[in-house]
Amino acid sequence: MSPVFPMLTVLTMFYYICLRRRARTATRGEMMNSHRTIESNSRTSPLHAEVVQYAKEVVDFSSHYGSENSMSYTMWNLAGVPNVFPSSGDFTQTAVFRTYGTWWDQCPSASLPFKRTPPNFQSQDYVELTFEQQVYPTAVHVLETYHPGAVIRILACSANPYSPIPPAEVRWEILWSERPTKVNASQARQFKPCIKQINFPTNLIRLEVNSSLLDYYTELDAVVLHGTKDKPVLSLKTSLIDMNDLEDDDYEEKDGCGMDSLNKKFSSTALREGPNNGYFDKLPYELIQLILNHLTLPDLCRLAQTCKLLNQHCCDPLQYIHLNLQPYWAKLNDTSLEFLQSRCTLVQWLNLSWTGNRGFISVAGFSRFLKVCGSELVRLELSCSHFLNETCLEIISEMCPNLQDLNLSSCDKLPPQAFNHIAKLCGLRRLVLYRTKIEQTALLSILNFCSELQHLSLGSCVMIEDYDVIASMIGAKCKKLRTLDLWRCKNITENGIAELASGCPLLEELDLGWCPTLQSSTGCFARLARQLPNLQKLFLTANRSVCDTDIEELACNCTRLRQLDILGKDTVYICFIFYFCFFFLRFFFFYFWESASGGGAKRGRQRIQTRFCADRLTAVSPMQGSNS
Repeated sequence: MSPVFPMLTVLTMFYYICLRRRARTATRGEMMNSHRTIESNSRTSPLHAEVVQYAKEVVDFSSHYGSENSMSYTMWNLAGVPNVFPSSGDFTQTAVFRTYGTWWDQCPSASLPFKRTPPNFQSQDYVELTFEQQVYPTAVHVLETYHPGAVIRILACSANPYSPIPPAEVRWEILWSERPTKVNASQARQFKPCIKQINFPTNLIRLEVNSSLLDYYTELDAVVLHGTKDKPVLSLKTSLIDMNDLEDDDYEEKDGCGMDSLNKKFSSTALREGPNNGYFDKLPYELIQLILNHLTLPDLCRLAQTCKLLNQHCCDPLQYIHLNLQPYWAKLNDTSLEFLQSRCTLVQWLNLSWTGNRGFISVAGFSRFLKVCGSELVRLELSCSHFLNETCLEIISEMCPNLQDLNLSSCDKLPPQAFNHIAKLCGLRRLVLYRTKIEQTALLSILNFCSELQHLSLGSCVMIEDYDVIASMIGAKCKKLRTLDLWRCKNITENGIAELASGCPLLEELDLGWCPTLQSSTGCFARLARQLPNLQKLFLTANRSVCDTDIEELACNCTRLRQLDILGKDTVYICFIFYFCFFFLRFFFFYFWESASGGGAKRGRQRIQTRFCADRLTAVSPMQGSNS
């Protein structure tokens, strides 16, 4: 071979390398020039026109302080322009959730927490708001008028509630999230969290709150959504990755909002093969199971992919005795339930609260799951699960013969006739029907057949015609009843109270808040105090007839009373209140009214919270607010 050919080959290769290097250099230069152009344009060109809009409608919420038949203290006050802001104080025109603080979890009616709940899932309530136009959100402002600091998460949804065409896919994206923090000031503020940008337009915003650190009810006035119609162009100075998404404790982002990635992990079969499992082979099966009990559901799914031994442990139905799926409400669907079926044959506690809405879970999918996993169920939480219908309650009554605890709180889309099926669950111990459309006939049937009831919540059940009849049936059939919530029962009288007091001597908790037909002059409150010595919580919220005699009877007869909510007047002597507060109460809530000279009325509100420790009073902290 001629020596020319090797030389030509070397030169050709050298020339090719030079061309490649030059091309790469040019490409990098073009990219840098392109980025400089984008950055320059973002500085010099006018910004996209920003759309600022208030909420058009409140489409869903978990609870509120107000009544279903009025606007005072209801979530519906969040729609439209502000009613109160920038004023501070307690106003009926604001949105208020049902409770605050930690005392709610210390009542006799409080339920035990679920195991395997992610420690960073701390949402207690939520409200969903729609807006007129879909925009790419740039800011969300929450107008808080009293005791701010409850909002801990803000989410956006890709679905347009006003579109006649159902979306092929519904996505929820976290715009902002933070752990509950204590806000010392109680004055009004415009809360402006720094939200992250998302890649879809939205007109559906969800606020999630945690009120456990508040000294009083938080009050929200309005929500403002800022955004652009066009997708914003990010400059080099804009971070494409939210650093909060990389935190280890962000269960939503890290786990793909939960169940999508869990489905893949559950169905994964690519497990490592090996001659042995090291020290794991020497550990007792029960000990490994005990260790795995401390893992959250996503961690359990990850571990199942490591080896066959741990896959066997992670898929053991004993690991799913308590299954809390509420933290994964944004992604839980029929496919998720299908993958979980084989692992949940022994499940006893199941929490599906907040799940399945907007078509995520179908009636058929829920029914299939319960037919496989319902036989051992003892506790079923379905709060705000709007996919439920009459067929679902029928399936529950047939497939869950051992059910003792059923929570249908705020399932306000269930038709009244659906509740007739609950009467078949004769072993029920706890039934929560807050904000449901149950009617009197169905409730009477339930009380007749479910005589083992110990906890019953009928708060804000506006379809019941005569609460005296209900109270009479409770007194006759539910002798073991320990707690009863009759919050905002509009027509119960002293006759119903007399039936309750004589028929349910074991009552430890009774909520008669906002029951305007009860009058102290009939002796109903004094009768309660004499016949219910085991009372630990008594709420007589907004009842203006409470007098000295009632307080004295409670102090003398109800020595176990720890939580009391009353509305005082100038006929209630403060010495009785402080006597009662000092010797008995852990939580005391007192409204005070007094007449004002010159016409009109002056309203003052004061709350005194006490903590009882080592048989002595350790703290008294007054909080005041006003309403004009």
